[in-house]
Amino acid sequence: MTGRGGAVAAHPLAASATEHQGLAMTLFTVFVVVTLAITVWVGRRRSDSEEFFSGGRMFSPMENGFAISGDYLSAGSFLGVSGLIALYGYDGILYLIGFLVAWLGVLMLVAELVRNCGRFTLADVLSARMRERPVRIAAGTSSITVAVLYLVAQMVGAGSLVSLLLGDQGGYARAWSVVGVGALMVVYVAFGGMRATTWIQIVKAVLLLGGTVALTVLVLLRFHGDVNDLLRAAADGSGHGSAYLRPGLKYGGSWTNRLDFVSLGLALVLGTAGLPHILARFYTVPTARAARRSAVWAVGLIGVFYLMTMVLGLGASAVVGSDAVRESDPAGNTAVPLLALDLGGGSGSTGGTVLFAVVGAIAFATILAVVAGLTLTSSAFVAHDLYAGLRRREAEPGGREEVRVARFAAVGIGAVAIVLTLFAQGLNTAVVVGVAFAVAASANVPALLFTLFWRRFTTRGTVWAIYGGLVPAVVLVVFSPVVSGTPGAIFPGADFHWFPLQNPGVVSIPLGFLAGWLGTVLPGERADAGRYAELEVRSLTGAGAV
Repeated sequence: MTGRGGAVAAHPLAASATEHQGLAMTLFTVFVVVTLAITVWVGRRRSDSEEFFSGGRMFSPMENGFAISGDYLSAGSFLGVSGLIALYGYDGILYLIGFLVAWLGVLMLVAELVRNCGRFTLADVLSARMRERPVRIAAGTSSITVAVLYLVAQMVGAGSLVSLLLGDQGGYARAWSVVGVGALMVVYVAFGGMRATTWIQIVKAVLLLGGTVALTVLVLLRFHGDVNDLLRAAADGSGHGSAYLRPGLKYGGSWTNRLDFVSLGLALVLGTAGLPHILARFYTVPTARAARRSAVWAVGLIGVFYLMTMVLGLGASAVVGSDAVRESDPAGNTAVPLLALDLGGGSGSTGGTVLFAVVGAIAFATILAVVAGLTLTSSAFVAHDLYAGLRRREAEPGGREEVRVARFAAVGIGAVAIVLTLFAQGLNTAVVVGVAFAVAASANVPALLFTLFWRRFTTRGTVWAIYGGLVPAVVLVVFSPVVSGTPGAIFPGADFHWFPLQNPGVVSIPLGFLAGWLGTVLPGERADAGRYAELEVRSLTGAGAV
């Protein structure tokens, strides 16, 4: 164990695994039972498309703000970012800045307009002034891709957490935890829809914020409220000295590392406005004003959480030590649970056992809630855009057929996410989330901003913007160090990477905007000025909004 002096020893977690397994599993079970009860209760309500996809649009701004923060504060934030701060100090904190700054763009440019222009999904907004069939296919494809990548990040966190808890031998518990989370998320979505998912998010947000406050207070008490003392101890515990508190530990040195930082920053700042499960949240409130107020609530809650996450990452380095964190999980995903164990009194103590179990249960709740929201959004795209939106015969009244298709789609999406996660267990969750943000910023954001603000934008430009960002982003990720060529890659024993950056945003985001512009200015298609005028009035005034 690493103390404030920085001496490193093996963390005695494995020897005490049985001491906190029972309590943690009990707390896991309680949360699962409560959330399943919510799902069953909500599932007894009417099951038309408006109820299933938007919860009847009856949530208040405060409720929706908590739900948005529940959707946004994922395993990538609670486990991944805190781990990166514990391992890399200043460079890990850069993730928090990007995640938080992104909400200014959502608040000022997206929230109110999207609520006025759409019904359930991003494709509703894009097709409001374009030809539906090609736009819905393109938007559905890109949004499902983003959601699946985000799902993989959450389920990697679930595997790391359960593996830590059970002292996993051979990776069996890690693999079965991924399958279990996948099965639960299908149940939540198939039977509860948006209303159940929203209440699960609210419960999870309250638990997460409460647990983070408690841990932050304990870390500050350990150092008597002296932040300078915390920073010095974190630098000592990191093994890197003062370099831990300066830029460059992760994103310094070579030009590729520095460019990777620029790429990550672009992806984080722009990507939030293109995350399908976040945009879907603005349809659960009755008005555009409520959507804007929801975003304000979300910004406040998320900002407070990220300030505390920074303290937790520094505390993990100071109290546990970076070497002990890396020994438990090379990607750093277990930093906060290990910190909780030590703050409670260490391995073998009652306080340590209780605090570790509580934090593990909160992290598990975080993962379950986020994967439920992502799965619901993905199934909505399949049912509402790729199925109902493309069928030529008259839709069934109430959209009940869409709901049935969405439930089957949830099963398929869950299966795909499980398979992909089983190959990605060695990755840091925040890195995978950063890739998902890059794909969203490359494909969805150019199409959305051009649709809302460029009068000349055309259907061809929309399709080109989506595919022009999506295809390069996915291809560059496949041939990046995230997939092969590095010890922490998905396939560490292979090396077929030729793209040097972990995050493709610096290349794929400009390509998405360029493709949208090029598809619009080339001759052969002109924008419908009348439909743009209708969209402009509707987006700014709410006239005609659902």
